[in-house]
Amino acid sequence: MDDRFDRRELLLHLGDILEALNCLAQMGRPDAMVVQLARRENSLQDLEFLGALPSTMTMAEFTKRVTSAFCVWPRELLEGELNRDALASTVQLNLFDGNPNGWKAYVSHVQNKVKWFGTGLSNIKEGARAEPSHDATDEASPVEAPDTDVSPVEADVRGERRGWPWPEPRPKS
Repeated sequence: MDDRFDRRELLLHLGDILEALNCLAQMGRPDAMVVQLARRENSLQDLEFLGALPSTMTMAEFTKRVTSAFCVWPRELLEGELNRDALASTVQLNLFDGNPNGWKAYVSHVQNKVKWFGTGLSNIKEGARAEPSHDATDEASPVEAPDTDVSPVEADVRGERRGWPWPEPRPKS
């Protein structure tokens, strides 16, 4: 399956998340409500996903939850086979646990670019968040050694990349 465009869109979304986090952090107001800050700050107006957050989420809580929700994304997006459930479930569990309406709005936003995002995950129950955010790395897929039959000499060839996201080398004629 060729999912490189979906991967690209998810990387761009991750960039938007980091941009929002950076902008909010620079305001230096850890006790302020994220949704209120997003409404007031011009640089955050285009980041619609912030509106899906609970109105009571503080900047400090947002920082903690975003970190847990997205810390596995770079590794997952570079895996040979994309684990769609892992990408969505870390966000659902860490950022929208106990907020089913926010989750639905967020999924709808991401699905504008990545149609399959969040499909197949069970809905979360309102008020289900009883414990603080947990580290999503516990749920990440284990790191596996690459399955390659490349000799060490071939592996040292400078500048040559194989597999996603780099195209396979074309035969020289």
